[in-house]
Amino acid sequence: MKTLHFETGTGPRSVSAVVVLCGKDIAINIGGGDTPHVGAVAVASPRESLRKDGTLSATASVMCVMGHKDDMPARGAALRFAAERNVNVVVSVGLHIDNPTESDFTAIQDNFEALLDIISEGLKQELR
Repeated sequence: MKTLHFETGTGPRSVSAVVVLCGKDIAINIGGGDTPHVGAVAVASPRESLRKDGTLSATASVMCVMGHKDDMPARGAALRFAAERNVNVVVSVGLHIDNPTESDFTAIQDNFEALLDIISEGLKQELR
């Protein structure tokens, strides 16, 4: 297995990822803020798009820790990478900022999305 590390943002708005290449499959652990943790886990598998246009899509299952709101980011990331890479993907997400302001929420969400783009590019380079 090979491990890759990615990060973006600074301070409590930073978001980082550890990506493990497991054979052809991928496991991604994303954490950020003041207290990175496991808030939700999503497992996605690629499949033919329901549009029947020859493109790949994915289906996902999600488990969320009680009281956490990391399920949608985990699901979205798992679906994205399963469809992009045509492999099974597990994504764990845990983002937490103490006493967040609206700008904190916006910044950590923006950094999360930027991190997904960074991971996507890193996987393209690594898996040529």
